[in-house]
Amino acid sequence: MKRKIKIHKEGYKILLVSCIALLLLTLSVAYFFHNITAYYITGGASIVIMLAFASFFRIPFRNFLVSDNQIIAPADGRVVVIEEVHEGEYFKDKRIQVSIFMSPANVHVNRNPISGVVKYQKYHPGKYLVAWHPKSSEKNERNTVVIEHDELDVEILVRQIAGKLARKIRWYLREGDEVEQNGELGFIKFGSRVDLFLPIGTKIEVDLKQKVKGGITVIGTLSED
Repeated sequence: MKRKIKIHKEGYKILLVSCIALLLLTLSVAYFFHNITAYYITGGASIVIMLAFASFFRIPFRNFLVSDNQIIAPADGRVVVIEEVHEGEYFKDKRIQVSIFMSPANVHVNRNPISGVVKYQKYHPGKYLVAWHPKSSEKNERNTVVIEHDELDVEILVRQIAGKLARKIRWYLREGDEVEQNGELGFIKFGSRVDLFLPIGTKIEVDLKQKVKGGITVIGTLSED
């Protein structure tokens, strides 16, 4: 039987340290206060905190959608931007930007929206504006990855963006890597935002404020012309 959920490797150290710290706190309360009520309250609160931390790093089992000409959501969350913009870091021309806001309650792993070859990767240190701030895509700590599609000769830019709570971006790809659609691109601890920059002419399949699921929801369909 397949497991329905597991804990991401990024959570192992945090969960271990948190578990030890909370256990010591609970034992200290029992030792110093000799109060059974305080012991149960501290123990109960510790369990709730550990469950909350575990949920941050969960990876639920999913049957991923694989499609050659479709862009699959790189993250769980809510669509907060759909607009035509000038992308100035890599393309330096007009692209369609689709942004997904990840709350602390969402799954935080980021996935490859298409299969292909990594043509560009760059990490940028920066600020920690709230993730929905218009300038967060340009000013915040962020990591940019460009994947060239295997067959359609198009490039998709994915940008991981830190926010107020998310202060640590992890990325697993380097230039030259061959990647598969829905494979792990990276991880943003405690949520934040992921931007997609798509070719003009891409048929957008989502709406503003729509909730999406990484590896499942179709964000757009690429033109085959």
